[in-house]
Amino acid sequence: QVQLVESGGGLVQAGGSLRLSCAASGPIYSNYFMAWFRQAPGKEREFVANFRGSVSTSAYADSVKGRFTISRDNAKRTVYLEMNSLKPEDTAVYYCAVGGRFAPYGSNLRESRNYDYWGQGTQVTVSS
Repeated sequence: QVQLVESGGGLVQAGGSLRLSCAASGPIYSNYFMAWFRQAPGKEREFVANFRGSVSTSAYADSVKGRFTISRDNAKRTVYLEMNSLKPEDTAVYYCAVGGRFAPYGSNLRESRNYDYWGQGTQVTVSS
């Protein structure tokens, strides 16, 4: 059973930076997608970034491209989301997710329904 624990959220001023961490335990297979999603109050959960196997395959939502970077530390079994130039509209609960193990190669899973395992979320609040 895969378990994910996020940390690193907090309150930051617009233009600031935060780094979120997602510590994983259990069987994480190399063909899993690992992703970050976020959910703002009253809105649906939305895709932020993901990769499959290697961060060279990483993909980003247009709203965060150029500002956020997803990365991993295999030794620590941890996935990170480095967030720079934060904006008030980035305020949300951020979730780490794992899934899509058997998705065809070349696919890119950006819908939350494709992910099997989720962390509890970490709050990010960006003040203006």
